[in-house]
Amino acid sequence: MYDLGPPLDAEVEEGTNLLLSGPALSGKTGLAFDILATGVRNDEGVIVVSNTDGAKRVFENLSKRFDYTDRPVAVVDCVTRQQGVNEARDDPQVRYTSSPIDMTGVGIKFSELLEEFYETQGIQYNRVVLDSLSTLLMYSDLQTVFRFLHVFTGRVQSVDGLGLYAIDSGAHDDKTMNTLKQLFDGVIETHENGEPTANLPR
Repeated sequence: MYDLGPPLDAEVEEGTNLLLSGPALSGKTGLAFDILATGVRNDEGVIVVSNTDGAKRVFENLSKRFDYTDRPVAVVDCVTRQQGVNEARDDPQVRYTSSPIDMTGVGIKFSELLEEFYETQGIQYNRVVLDSLSTLLMYSDLQTVFRFLHVFTGRVQSVDGLGLYAIDSGAHDDKTMNTLKQLFDGVIETHENGEPTANLPR
């Protein structure tokens, strides 16, 4: 089981994928990183796929919650090279893709890291955050994003991981939200005021 930690104080089965939905600035990424912090304290692996911030900022945000030195923590950075920093090179903790649109590249880099943690290092439990689906939908149509996520969530499930996928609920119509929800086992909602609420699998 994966402990989601406070404020949710709930557990979910291995291989669970959760949609993290809420309006802009309602703390979705912060909550996702808090859930990652709970995992790091349990010696679990952590992978952040970020198409909103570069790796440097992701690590800064993570470091406010836990010390990631010598821990199995890694980032797939979909932003830095798109911003023109072409000399950005892959290292053990960061993999770079050309842009958020390069979903094939994202899938490959993510799989590399997951394989490294799960198979090479033998880390049985791994938590994954994809931030954010709204960025993917800005660049691609719903069908393409759905196909990409179908493979991505399947990969997380295949290694008994925990996947969290942030989306700005106010930026998409009901059809888009309902289509994407089919891919997930449950939904965590953040609110501008008050604690997050969760509809988790039983």
